[in-house]
Amino acid sequence: MKKLCIVLVVLFASAFASAASNMLQVKGSDTMVNLGQAWAESYMETNPQDFISVTGGGSGTGLSALISGTCDIAMSSRDIKKKEIEFAGKKGIKPFEIKAALDGLAVVINPKNTVVKLTMDQLADIFTGKITNWKQLGGHDGKIVLLSREVNSGTHVYFKEHVLRKGNPAGTEEFAPSALMLSSSQAIADEVAGNADAIGYYGMGYISPKQKPVSVAKDANSEYIAPTIDNVVSGHYPISRPLYLYTKGEPTGLVKKFVDFILSKAGQEIVVATDFVPVSK
Repeated sequence: MKKLCIVLVVLFASAFASAASNMLQVKGSDTMVNLGQAWAESYMETNPQDFISVTGGGSGTGLSALISGTCDIAMSSRDIKKKEIEFAGKKGIKPFEIKAALDGLAVVINPKNTVVKLTMDQLADIFTGKITNWKQLGGHDGKIVLLSREVNSGTHVYFKEHVLRKGNPAGTEEFAPSALMLSSSQAIADEVAGNADAIGYYGMGYISPKQKPVSVAKDANSEYIAPTIDNVVSGHYPISRPLYLYTKGEPTGLVKKFVDFILSKAGQEIVVATDFVPVSK
C-alpha cells in the first residue's frame, strides 16, 4: 500500500506540475526507482513548492534521457560508459557522477540446507547449470532449484554480469534454462523459505530468519565474507555495487537541493528503509 501511495503521489506531481519551473525529472535504473520515489516523497513533504517526478526504464534509458535533455537527474546501477560520456560531450554535457547508495546482493538458501559458504566460481557454476546437486557442494543429496529475478530486472543483469560472467564484458554465460525467473525479490524469499533445495539472490535488506544467506569468497583461497552492511560499506563483500546519480555538470539550484537531501542523514535513512546500504555509516 505504501509503494502504491508513493507512485500515486509521484504521478500526481508529474501530471499537474509539468509546466512548473520548480520541477525535476528523475529517470533511470529500475533497481533504484522505488528508492528514488521514496526520496521524492519525503523531500516534497518538507518542500511542497517543488515537484520531483521519478520514473524507471533502466540505467541506459535514464542516461540517454539526461543526454537528450529530457530529464534532470539520471539514476544508474552501473558506471556510465565511455561512449555515453563521448555522446554527452557532443551535446555539450559533462555528466557529473554522485554515489548515492550501495547495493549488496545476498545469495540465500533454505535454513535446513547445511551449506554455509560458496565461492564466486561455485556460484557461477550453480546458476549456469554446471553444478546441479547439493551433494557436489558438500550438502544433502538434492537437485538444486535455481531462482532468479526476471530478465528486465537490473538485479538480474548485475548478477549475470558480475557473478556468471565474472565482470568480463565479452562474457556470454547465461542462466541455466532450468532457472525459475520470479517477478520480485519477495517471491524469491518466499520460495526459498519453503523449498530445502532452492537457491536465489536478492538485495540484502530482504534477509530474514526464513532464509539463510551464504558467505561468499572471491576464490577458494580468499576469506568467505557474509553479506552485512559493514562488509558492503568496506568493499569486502564480493557481490556489491554502487548506485549512482548523474547530473548535467556539477549540481546547481533545485538539482543541488534535491541531491543534498539525498546525501543528508534523512536521505540516507531512506536508503536503509528501502533495503539498500548507505554510502557511509
